[in-house]
Amino acid sequence: MRLRALLDTDALGLRLLGGEDELDRTVRGVMTTDLRDPSRYLSGGELVLTGLAWRRDAADSEPFVQILVGAGVTAVAAGEAELGHVPEDLVKACARHRLPLFAVSESVAFATITEHVVRQVSGERAGDLAAVVDRHRRMMTSGPAGGGPDVVLDLLGSDLDLGAWVLSPTGRLVASPRVGGPALPADVCARLAAEHLAATRSGRRAPHRVTVGTTTYSLFPVRGTGRTTAAARDVRDVRDVRDVRETVLSEWLLAVEADAGDWAEERLDLLHGVTQLIAVERDRRESARTVRRRLAQEVLELVQAGAAPAEIAARLRVAAPVLLPGLGAAPHWQVVVARVEWDGADGEDTAGGPVAQALLEEILVGPPAAGSEHADRIAVAHTGGEAVALVPLPAVSSEHDGSESGVVAEALLEAVRVPLTAGLNDDGRLTLGVSAAVHSAEGLRGALEEARHARRVAAARPGRVCAAGHQELASHVLLLPFVPDDVRRAFTARLLDPLRDYDRRHRAELIPTLEAFLDCDGSWTRCATRLHLHVNTLRYRVGRIEQLTSRDLSRLEDKLDFFLALRMS
Repeated sequence: MRLRALLDTDALGLRLLGGEDELDRTVRGVMTTDLRDPSRYLSGGELVLTGLAWRRDAADSEPFVQILVGAGVTAVAAGEAELGHVPEDLVKACARHRLPLFAVSESVAFATITEHVVRQVSGERAGDLAAVVDRHRRMMTSGPAGGGPDVVLDLLGSDLDLGAWVLSPTGRLVASPRVGGPALPADVCARLAAEHLAATRSGRRAPHRVTVGTTTYSLFPVRGTGRTTAAARDVRDVRDVRDVRETVLSEWLLAVEADAGDWAEERLDLLHGVTQLIAVERDRRESARTVRRRLAQEVLELVQAGAAPAEIAARLRVAAPVLLPGLGAAPHWQVVVARVEWDGADGEDTAGGPVAQALLEEILVGPPAAGSEHADRIAVAHTGGEAVALVPLPAVSSEHDGSESGVVAEALLEAVRVPLTAGLNDDGRLTLGVSAAVHSAEGLRGALEEARHARRVAAARPGRVCAAGHQELASHVLLLPFVPDDVRRAFTARLLDPLRDYDRRHRAELIPTLEAFLDCDGSWTRCATRLHLHVNTLRYRVGRIEQLTSRDLSRLEDKLDFFLALRMS
């Protein structure tokens, strides 16, 4: 707002003492102070209200005014309650520096002026920003000239003093302010994404308010423009359970550093308009994945149909320049398989395929990778309820057998486990398997089967989010998850229940002794040292184990049976 508007507001009781030629200056905020040097609290454009408590004598006015002018203050309003008038030395100092000066009647509270200025400035900023956002929306709808969501976040910061960031459902930082925006730590991003997913699954009305440390954030969903029905768009957050399941793991969110609980409806509508604008960009990026998805789908169909390696190799040669432009040598490939399953889905596996596809694309980008450039290397297809990703690796990675510099199963989920667990809530599971790297079309079919086997190993584990890699398929661990539950229980009970019963009655610690003995490869000395026992005491315990189970721990077969029983228990 302009100074002239303040002077024309009778309720404020302001009287102009100097600076009549400067009344078209803009007021961007208000601050009350009686400090001799308030510069640390000023950012420019303020109307400074002061009760003059800083003034001891006439010499204090000049340095005070100099400080205000140096900070870019728009004007000063001095209260008359303290001295009964505004000192002439302050009037002259303001005149010398062309700083407008108002007198505030003692009958008018500074709070009244502050409230009026804040209300007017906020309203004008919101109106200005709404116009800019509307213009930007039209630009982005017709093409990429608008500059992407970063521009909108800059506007929120400059016009509404709001720090804002766009996050993916896994907590990846999709967009942040380009100018003057504070960094948002990765752990905060993950926490905000988790809170948003949990709130969405519980059906709470947006925006969701979350406090991290001492900072409060308001979270607004960014929903694809074509993903909801017309009725759902008319009533915010009204979607059935199936709709939530299909979208919650792929929607972006707008995190705003503010508590929107007491915002006016106009400001809330403005922020929802901003999310619609960002949704245009999200849909554009989604469309950009079409080529990569089609390439992956073609390769997957050829592999599953048992096509000749030469035909598959031809498709891979088409995919390589798209996924790794400028790469001289043909890449190696890894296969990643993911499945999202929901409780009570009545066997409709196909419903989880697109969800798993979008989620796998997001996971393979990785939360630490800001923006979307890394996603240009991800090709994910889906078949039935399963998503299959082809991950290209430069041929140089073969020096490390492809896996060390490629995709590592557990590392994929390390940063996204918390938000995804919240999104899956108590009725969903994500399981993921990773193959070793292969360097030719001939190896791709085996890599696909290897990734699928690894995913089944992950599915046999407890937890909402699980992964397994190809390294585990060369171990006994591969066999254990596929042993029927009743067989597992009978086998472990026959071998271990006598020892557990004896430990319970005598506190003999036979089970820990057995574990340590096997872990030390049957070495009496190393096992006794680990357990802090005399070797004779260890021999007594092992003898008791053999007596209770009718097994001989000097025989490899019996050692192996005990080892498997402990692993399955």
